[in-house]
Amino acid sequence: MIEWLPSFNALMNLTSFLLLLAGRVYIGRGMIAKHRASMLSALAASVLFLIGYLTYHAYTGTTRFMAPSVLRTVYLMILFTHTVLAAVIVPLVLVTLWRALKTRFEKHRAIARWTLPLWMYVSATGVVIYLILYVLFPQYAQRG
Repeated sequence: MIEWLPSFNALMNLTSFLLLLAGRVYIGRGMIAKHRASMLSALAASVLFLIGYLTYHAYTGTTRFMAPSVLRTVYLMILFTHTVLAAVIVPLVLVTLWRALKTRFEKHRAIARWTLPLWMYVSATGVVIYLILYVLFPQYAQRG
């Protein structure tokens, strides 16, 4: 019943990445309302991802990637950086959002320079992890 969640989660990560990219383009062009809409939508996509991710793993447990050593090492490096930065990005996103909502735009800009690329990396590597586990090498993924 939850087999569709990994695909949904990847779609939410991809959506978040594309909305973040659009938001960056919009602010660069001075299109503040579109920037705001893109960034809030990216946040919503990320929250939906997190709900889907937690739900899926509550039912299936962890997934181990048992590929040959070189492929497994590459996967684990991507997973490690993704996981660490996913934890780091949550408070960064919240502070960045808070500063924007409070119209502290200088401080917002200062932290957004860090938040945006890290958030984009986390979103992009989430899609890469999905592709590795569910599309390219599902034979090496052991769930539960």
